[in-house]
Amino acid sequence: MLNIIATMHVFSSAFKQRVSAAYADRERGSVSLEQVVITLALLIAAAAAVAIIANVIGNRASQIENAG
Repeated sequence: MLNIIATMHVFSSAFKQRVSAAYADRERGSVSLEQVVITLALLIAAAAAVAIIANVIGNRASQIENAG
């Protein structure tokens, strides 16, 4: 009888570990998707900042050429 109880305990422990691993893996992809979205937003913001700075520099350069 003790052998049956020990065997059931081992099987239930292994089952619990597999279920825990399955729940942990389920959330794995959402972090990657969030990182992609954040990276894309930062890339767009950086491109906008570069465009604004280039526009300001171009305007100032034309003002300097017209003044000189």
